[in-house]
Amino acid sequence: MKTLDVITIGRSSVDLYGDQIGGRLEDMGSFSKYIGGSPTNIACGTARLGLKSAVVTGVGDEHMGRFIIEQLAREGVNTDGVKVDPDRLTALVLLGIRDQERFPLIFYRSDCADMGLTEDDIDDSFIRSARAVVATGTHLSHPKVEAATLKALKIAREAGLQTALDIDYRPNLWGVAGHGEGESRFVESAAVTAKLQESLHYFDLIVGTEEEFHIAGGSTDTIQALRAVRKVSGATLVCKRGPMGASAFEGAIPDSLDEGQTGPGFPIEVFNVLGAGDGFMSGLLKGWLDGEDWPTALKYANACGAFAVSRHGCTPAYPSWEELQFFFERGIVRPDLRNDVDLEQVHWATNRAGDWTSVKIFAFDHRVQLEEMEGYTLEKGSAFKELCLDAALRVQDGRPGFGILCDNRIGRSALHKASGTGLWIGRPTELPGSRPIKFEPELGDDLGGLREWAKENVVKLLVFCHPDDDEKTAGMQVARVKRLFTAARRNSLEFLLEIIPSKVGPVDDETSATLIQTFYDAGVYPDWWKLEPFRTRSAWHNAVDAIERNDPRTRGIVVLGLDAPEAELAESFRLAASFPLVRGFAVGRTVFGQVARDWMAGRIVDADAVATMADNYTRLCRIWDNARAGAKEEVVA
Repeated sequence: MKTLDVITIGRSSVDLYGDQIGGRLEDMGSFSKYIGGSPTNIACGTARLGLKSAVVTGVGDEHMGRFIIEQLAREGVNTDGVKVDPDRLTALVLLGIRDQERFPLIFYRSDCADMGLTEDDIDDSFIRSARAVVATGTHLSHPKVEAATLKALKIAREAGLQTALDIDYRPNLWGVAGHGEGESRFVESAAVTAKLQESLHYFDLIVGTEEEFHIAGGSTDTIQALRAVRKVSGATLVCKRGPMGASAFEGAIPDSLDEGQTGPGFPIEVFNVLGAGDGFMSGLLKGWLDGEDWPTALKYANACGAFAVSRHGCTPAYPSWEELQFFFERGIVRPDLRNDVDLEQVHWATNRAGDWTSVKIFAFDHRVQLEEMEGYTLEKGSAFKELCLDAALRVQDGRPGFGILCDNRIGRSALHKASGTGLWIGRPTELPGSRPIKFEPELGDDLGGLREWAKENVVKLLVFCHPDDDEKTAGMQVARVKRLFTAARRNSLEFLLEIIPSKVGPVDDETSATLIQTFYDAGVYPDWWKLEPFRTRSAWHNAVDAIERNDPRTRGIVVLGLDAPEAELAESFRLAASFPLVRGFAVGRTVFGQVARDWMAGRIVDADAVATMADNYTRLCRIWDNARAGAKEEVVA
């Protein structure tokens, strides 16, 4: 039984992409970090399109190697074929966007980890578990990695797997251009041509630009080069032609590229050509492995390439399958796709990592409530929040679906300690009790402080608002919410919006739903909503309907506690849990309130505080789980 659709083999790297557009690499002041390397990009691109993908590569036994492995897992890529090399460092690439045609690029690949792959690292059963194997040209450039690649291809051929080659010609990685020539796409070399032609017979599909076929075929005349490749390979040849799309040739090569099979192109603005070929290959493989005809496969490929050239980065630019279908059905609204608000919302929402269909959150982001307690000092407050985290981790015990809300003012040490634990981590941004909203000073007047946040932190904003607010207050609050939401997206941070109208005025079954619609009308699409525990089914129905009507891809809702006793929370959970969009709860003072007062006053010690909070949190989790289970039983009945 095949457990994988495609295995790619070859290079992987950490890509440091210059954030400043239009300047020299020498002048870049900051960089965004992504995973890179052609086969690694393709594995991620195909996974986003719904294929079961894996990559065979090597990474160092260090921070960047772990980043690649963890990011691959977040993308849904199988990492069983990733070798962790204790003796070599993970490859690094520095790159930038100068203009539509120039992209300064430096490879740091001297004896890097993926070049340490050997034949012994190729597992026969792992290769046979896939439907297809995809190789890239770079790993045919050195004897050791060439041997590993050829072993995988031989296993694939013997097992009847489909095989594909992305020529991926980088002259400096073949030693025919200098370190400063990373941007170069073509340098003639008879030696490279001969080496490539030794291996072309292994493939059912060969893909490259015109320049890449020039090196594979040994001629700068594209038709002649394709014919030279055809002499040594019966593969389908797909020649990429930039803005003119691509042509596929299954048999004899005609006199013109226009006579090949083609798919529709997409006239969009070119922002960044880096990674476009890997996006193209991802779409092509999706169509090929799904058994589509070449025009359809090329349509997928051209569209994925269009996404890639319109966005920053390589892998982050590639579309999900749902996003691709949205694009096909709706069409191009504006040629600069990265500025298409609706498309970017689909891109963001369908490529978020992590399964948070259930989340039980211990909220201890409270600030004023602690500061007013007897015995409080900042030092004690910080220590207490570390105890809260200890309690949360005790309950989590390595399991998924648990989270915390923690601030950076009092709880900084706990907040930082929580990173990497697997907890969902929310972090408040509002000054407690402020109305209209005021932000914590750490964010800065321009909200630039978000750039310093850990990427796993969720931006949480509490708004005290009501449909009856005067026009000035309402306008000011909505504008500030939109401003923070926009800043969160710019920094690739998820956004949780909490609304509490009951503290402002009387509420009915329509109050929260009305507010929810107001924020959507302003262009705010929270990943998460945090809502009051409504007392009626109608109020929940109205709120859920407002969210799903505007954003069917939202993460969901968590219900807050408002310091309610457990019996009252149990009743509110029972009602909320009957709506699947409610993913869980975010409760704080019910768990820590009395414990904090006792601990601050010196009446209990650390161990007792942690144990009591863990017990309280556990009971709430059990109450929620029982409520959810009961709701499911009612549906079945």
